Amino acid sequence: MGKDKYENEELIRFGLPEDVWFHVDELSSAHVYLRQKPGQKLDDISSDLLLECSSLVKANSIEGCKMKEVKVVYTRWRNLKKTKSMEAGQIGFHDPSKVRTIKVQKCNSIVNALNKTKEERFPDLQAEQEARAVEYRAAQKASKRDQEKQEREEKKRREEEAKLRSYE
Repeated sequence: MGKDKYENEELIRFGLPEDVWFHVDELSSAHVYLRQKPGQKLDDISSDLLLECSSLVKANSIEGCKMKEVKVVYTRWRNLKKTKSMEAGQIGFHDPSKVRTIKVQKCNSIVNALNKTKEERFPDLQAEQEARAVEYRAAQKASKRDQEKQEREEKKRREEEAKLRSYE
């Protein structure tokens, strides 16, 4: 979670493809990121976890924390769009149809429980992003190698079948 617009900016810049971004709709608030495992989908987020992330966003919104109910938007990090003309912490979306919303009511018990387990860390987001990119490229290379191997084996099999059918 970003504490201010500058930390939010770092989170926007160095997110991972499996990160899910949460924010109070149309109000100033912290950016909360949920890191999923590679391959997981938005639908894989449990309703309890969705409520916890949304409650954190609401509680860390200047105007939103005073309201009884707010609308929270969430989407994949890779759907976030940042242009040079935008202020620090401000974002848009590449595909607005991929943005989901949830209404959240004030629930101090969830936020209090989360605050009890709060752990502040200051990870090197850029290094994490670069490490994830290396992993992704290695997986892509391995996948391509496997596909090429299968194609070679298939070609060899077809050539052998053609030899068997041949009159030579």
